[in-house]
Amino acid sequence: MSSKIAIVTGGSRGLGRNTVQHLAQRGADVILTYHSEQKEADEAVAEVEKLGGKALAFQLDTGDSSSFEAFADQVRLALQQHWQRHHFDFLVNNAGMGMSAKFVETTEQQVDALFNVHFKGVFFLTQKLLPLMVDGGRIINLSSGLARFSLPGNAAYGAMKGAIDVLTRYMALELGPRRITVNSVAPGAIETDFGGGRVRDNAEINEQIASQTALGRVGMPDDIGALIATMLGNEHGWINGQRIEASGGIML
Repeated sequence: MSSKIAIVTGGSRGLGRNTVQHLAQRGADVILTYHSEQKEADEAVAEVEKLGGKALAFQLDTGDSSSFEAFADQVRLALQQHWQRHHFDFLVNNAGMGMSAKFVETTEQQVDALFNVHFKGVFFLTQKLLPLMVDGGRIINLSSGLARFSLPGNAAYGAMKGAIDVLTRYMALELGPRRITVNSVAPGAIETDFGGGRVRDNAEINEQIASQTALGRVGMPDDIGALIATMLGNEHGWINGQRIEASGGIML
């Protein structure tokens, strides 16, 4: 993956950071975004540099679409100054947050917050960055197992991720003339700090999920980061418009 440049939103923590690490291990350079924790972002950059790669971290609120044009300008300038290039190769729309509430108790504000980050953010950030992406590039959108199976308290979040799966197909169709592939990766329950670290830190929840999974455990960050990095490799250019679930076979 030498000389490839990836943009990973939410790349300072969790699955995003793990994805950044795996991309760097495969020889890619990275522009990662973070919401508020600059220290974590700087640590992620240092990890890439330790592997011999180049990385930059930019602050971005993916729920604020009014900031996307300025971010695209920032990326354009960074590509020219740090890589002497005008285009990047990969976009991983990973940034997100969890929200659990019963359907009858979910507020309009909660739905708006999820929509702005998980759907509107992906839609319009990709739009703004497409002029800077190479023809033949790759896009990965993060979906969720909750778009296939239903668990109480996840109506809004699961619905947003279902929308991402549909959007992925449309993006793949319309970006086909530029040979840009678009796929969604749908993790199952993963041991990270996502959602307050419930899966990682609550033994009862962890065991319950493991008991419903064919492979008998919950997922680890490496299960997802490695998959995304592999999907961006040269060997997978014929996979397009697909939803790839990586859940160990949960709720089959």
